[in-house]
Amino acid sequence: MLRYTLMRLGIFAGCFLVVWGLVATGIAPRGLGDSNYLWILLLALVLSAPISFVVLRGQRDRASEQIVARVQRAKDGFEASRSQEDLADDAARAHGQTS
Repeated sequence: MLRYTLMRLGIFAGCFLVVWGLVATGIAPRGLGDSNYLWILLLALVLSAPISFVVLRGQRDRASEQIVARVQRAKDGFEASRSQEDLADDAARAHGQTS
C-alpha cells in the first residue's frame, strides 16, 4: 500500500513539474492574479489522476487484495471472539440452571 501511495505521489510530482514548466514558458495559461500556483496544482491533479489510473492498475489491484485480506482476517477474528463469548454464555446459563 505504501508503494502504491509513493508511486502515485511520484506521478503527481512529475505532472506538477511538467505543468509548472509549461506555465513558466508561457505554453500553458497562467492563473488569474495571484492564483498561479493553485492553477498549476489543479492542472497537475487533473493530469495525474487518469495517468495513475492507467499506469498503476496492477499495483492498485495488489493493494486492494491486501486490504481485502486484512479486512477478512479482522472479520474472522471478530467472529471467533463472538462464538467464544456465545459458548461461554451458554455454559454459564447451563451451569446456572442445573444448580
